[in-house]
Amino acid sequence: MASFFVQKDFLVKMDNVTASTEQDDKTFLCILNTCTVTQKSEQKARRIIRLLLKKYPFAVILVTGCYAQTNPRQILQIDSRIAVIGGQIKSRIAKLPDFFVDIFKKNEFEAKQTAEFINQTYSKQEESKYPVAEDAFKLSTTSFLAHSRAAIKIQDGCNNNCSYCAIHIARGKSVSLEASEVIKRVQKLEDEGHEEVVLTSINIGQYKSEYNNSSVNFARLLQLLLENTSKINFRISSLYPEVVTEEFCQIIKSERIRPHFHLSVQSGSDKILREMNRVYKSEQVKKACDLLRIAKEKPFIACDIITGFPGETDDDFDQTIKLCEYCNFSWIHAFPFSERPGTPAATMKNKVPQSISGKRAEELNKIAINSKINFIDYWKNKKLTAILETSKNTFTIQNQKKIYTYHAVTENFIHCQIQTEKELSELERKSINIKITTSLPEKIQKGGEIEASAELI
Repeated sequence: MASFFVQKDFLVKMDNVTASTEQDDKTFLCILNTCTVTQKSEQKARRIIRLLLKKYPFAVILVTGCYAQTNPRQILQIDSRIAVIGGQIKSRIAKLPDFFVDIFKKNEFEAKQTAEFINQTYSKQEESKYPVAEDAFKLSTTSFLAHSRAAIKIQDGCNNNCSYCAIHIARGKSVSLEASEVIKRVQKLEDEGHEEVVLTSINIGQYKSEYNNSSVNFARLLQLLLENTSKINFRISSLYPEVVTEEFCQIIKSERIRPHFHLSVQSGSDKILREMNRVYKSEQVKKACDLLRIAKEKPFIACDIITGFPGETDDDFDQTIKLCEYCNFSWIHAFPFSERPGTPAATMKNKVPQSISGKRAEELNKIAINSKINFIDYWKNKKLTAILETSKNTFTIQNQKKIYTYHAVTENFIHCQIQTEKELSELERKSINIKITTSLPEKIQKGGEIEASAELI
């Protein structure tokens, strides 16, 4: 979204906005991309919207994403300076830079009137029983303002009907970017000098396309990307366990596929997985982890777990603990079950008290912290490649010397801090060789972004 405005010569900031942020009377538009996966994500969105209204008193606050898709009325009720463009039609935001150019040429900008016009003109969406995102892959770019790693969305929506999930409601049915177009866009990223691209999706296992008159699933797409590029590396955003087949693991043996995987697991109990309407069992999760470790040397494997799903007993949770212990996940993203309106799970009986689901999540979080520390410690003093997050580089004066601090992400997803007297050139910032010197347990326990210290080699 930012790049479309930059192309029309608007000044764009992507800084975090907090209570200490100074009031800004010059900004005319704030864009917030929202999530609806939990009640807390929606609460956070509303809190940020109110903060933006306060800090940018003359701006239109444009809200998009999944929450904007599922409950636009709730968002619009907050203030008359708010415009809402739902996640399924957020490609229309690409038209807004020209719209604002025209407004300013005519000297007709006023926040409330502009928000109302956007709501009337750009936000209308025809209702459909089987919705599909409109031009789902329009918001693509080769320029990334806030980070150094490129990303490309190759799939959107989901055909599954998991009983707890509102994402398939918000995103609509599965759609895939044609394989030839994926290849073309990745080749362009490589030509622009990007060292790595993250392949993002909602359900990557539902990727489906054709290439040279043959069908293409995600594994085949990865193979085509490797064959049609020469040096760019690939990172996969999230996987369902059933995607991890022997065919898939043969392909990811390539050194250009990052050894970093995130499995959507949710529970270790087959009973709960069945109630969730998931398409796999716990044994398939174990097999997926086994296959990934055969393909890659000690890869970073993370997972999602929902605690306190309706009907989850102590025994069900024990099975989840045992699954996590067997799989030895490098990180566990555990969170309590959150009812989503319109989903079957919202009306299920045998609710688990929040006090219990919260304690279960805390127990998994403790396991996750220890697992991440152990994972980082394993990689101490070993050579790793990393890409610098260039927007976060700073320097300080120590003993009359400039000490530069760089934040980097390693090939296996360790977020580390590097301090050096050397200022890295733009060429060196593309990719560097480092070794981890120590893990940072206190920062990991507090949920800090930086997890380890490292040095250049």
